Amino acid sequence: MKKILVVNDDGINSPGLKAAVKALEGLGEITAVAPATQKSGVGRSMSLFSPVSISQANIDGARAYAIDGTPVDAVIVGMYGVLGEKPDLLVSGINIGENMSCEATTSGTVGAAMEGASQGIPSIAISLHAESRIKFEQIQPEVDFTWGIKVLRKCAEYVLARSLPRGVDLLNINVPEEPKGGVRVTRLARRMYTTRLQKRRDPRGRTYFWIDGDPIYDSEPGTDVHAVRVEKCISISPLSLDFTSYANLKDMEELAEILRKY
Repeated sequence: MKKILVVNDDGINSPGLKAAVKALEGLGEITAVAPATQKSGVGRSMSLFSPVSISQANIDGARAYAIDGTPVDAVIVGMYGVLGEKPDLLVSGINIGENMSCEATTSGTVGAAMEGASQGIPSIAISLHAESRIKFEQIQPEVDFTWGIKVLRKCAEYVLARSLPRGVDLLNINVPEEPKGGVRVTRLARRMYTTRLQKRRDPRGRTYFWIDGDPIYDSEPGTDVHAVRVEKCISISPLSLDFTSYANLKDMEELAEILRKY
């Protein structure tokens, strides 16, 4: 029987994690390992200087465990500590809130899928586009996962049967709230948010900063941001772990030659 590891960054109690398990029912033996609390925005960080505790959790349709760690910790603990072997598929999500553009590397959802891919596991990160006001609520409101469940089911079936295409390490999938334009295979946009830093003072007069930003609602056609936010399409971005810019390797030889003179 196929083994499927499900993780997320929204926490073990997220309805998106339960939706992912529901989408995968019948495709294999499902194990869910997730942070005990909200860990959005931690990217690919892992706990190197503190222990990671684990406790059993309750999710229908899966063995489930909560950890005191990051999404990447969930992948490592799930694979080496719970399963004792590599799963046939890793699913990270379903995240409440989109993870698009090159900024996806800050996402714990995508970071976990990247870790799975680096461990040699076919991996899928899947997220739902959502209004900004609901993304980081501690008690998350009701979210319609109908389309996310459908898309994840089909993609998981494909990957389990055929693996990923050659040269693809993971899939980053983003689903609009109400898909109206079909499916697009996309590249990553440059940005998904503007960056804003607010300077404030606490009651004792000490300075602190609050980092936020506004969504960018358009990008070039062919990008994930354009597909989801403009065309209202489901976006599937095939990603590689290799960040090397091969197009510029020859240009870099000029710098290398300068360095060789020293």
